[in-house]
Amino acid sequence: MNSQRKLQDKQQARPETSLRDEASKLPPGLYLVATPIGNLGDITLRALETLRGCDVIMCEDRRATARLLQHYGVATPTQSYHDHSAAPVRTAIIARLRDGARIALVSDAGTPLISDPGYKLVRMAVAEGLHVSALPGACAPVMALSLSGLPTDRFFFAGFLPPRQAARKAQLRQLAAVPGTLIFFESPRRLAASLADMAEIFGDRPAAVARELSKFFEEVVRGSLSGLAQRYGADGPPKGEIVILIDSPEAVPGQTGDMLESDLDSRLQAELARYRLKEAVARVTADTGLPRKQVYARALALSGQD
Repeated sequence: MNSQRKLQDKQQARPETSLRDEASKLPPGLYLVATPIGNLGDITLRALETLRGCDVIMCEDRRATARLLQHYGVATPTQSYHDHSAAPVRTAIIARLRDGARIALVSDAGTPLISDPGYKLVRMAVAEGLHVSALPGACAPVMALSLSGLPTDRFFFAGFLPPRQAARKAQLRQLAAVPGTLIFFESPRRLAASLADMAEIFGDRPAAVARELSKFFEEVVRGSLSGLAQRYGADGPPKGEIVILIDSPEAVPGQTGDMLESDLDSRLQAELARYRLKEAVARVTADTGLPRKQVYARALALSGQD
């Protein structure tokens, strides 16, 4: 422990010119650099050296990144890059990489590409055979999962749900049978409504709501989906960035994929009595999360068309 502290002190005591000289040995390429999600102390030493050694830092919001760079005295120039950047912008970045540039990509907070910009640029760089590397660090979904008290052996990160209720419920139905902990981002003002929809679609599974991770007011509230929906419905929208985590279907009897399949016939018969075959199949597929091919084949058998 003491040797690690001495190494950190030695790193921090080096003059800026020495750090820049060391970082300049960085091979040309694209560097995906994770940045803090709240606490500026969560940046890694290697991330700082890389940011100093790159020719330019591509960032989602230059103002957000400037706070981090100023805090650590990083003088590397920045340039905006986000999901709406036009193809010519990516082409120009790739051209610079071909010419031997060292380019860092950061998001406003956390790990690039995880619900943040960068996928299209990385895909182009990989297709060109250019060097791409990543520097690990803070990641809100992983931190929330660690704190949730829910199973960590299998999980599915679904990002943000659609803002409109109909689209949100449709997407939740598609995820109902996923055999692992589900992780979502959500805005504070939609939190109560989303939790209520989740309780309706998933059943009353164990869940957790994490907010302000790594910050002074960090909080993780654990409970059932219905209980959390009632809490945030009564208390109003909380402050901060929100992560919702939900236990797997096995946590609630009657919500597993096997039980959905056993109930398939009665669901299909009810829908076939009201709708034509294709529409009935579409509705049951959306409602159960089962594969359309499986639902369609069973519908044909029930209607005598197999």
